[in-house]
Amino acid sequence: MKIKSVSGFTCFVKNLDKTATFYEALGFDIKKRETTHVTAYSNWFWIDFIAIGKDVRAKKDAKLTQKGAGVMFYLSVDDVDGFHAALLAQGLKPASKPQDQPWGNREFLLRDPDGYNLVIFKRK
Repeated sequence: MKIKSVSGFTCFVKNLDKTATFYEALGFDIKKRETTHVTAYSNWFWIDFIAIGKDVRAKKDAKLTQKGAGVMFYLSVDDVDGFHAALLAQGLKPASKPQDQPWGNREFLLRDPDGYNLVIFKRK
């Protein structure tokens, strides 16, 4: 048995418009926008954002306070420091500054509007 690929994830969010704006600022392409969900793409990879309280799948998740605790989405970029500076220029506030890590990445942490952890990185 072998997994062919990882295609995407689903995340439950409070405010679809705020989430879509955030991910567009990161460079994701919003290809589907409906009242209950938004789908954002980076190349072939997608993230479905489902509105809490507007979709049957999200009702259980509505009471969770730490969405995605312990889960990190890694987003690869060519220039970590330049990407960090661009986010600051757009008014976004990363949770950390770019740092060289012992595992070989230069990276920083960014949290989306619902607290999902995004690691912006480049492998050295």
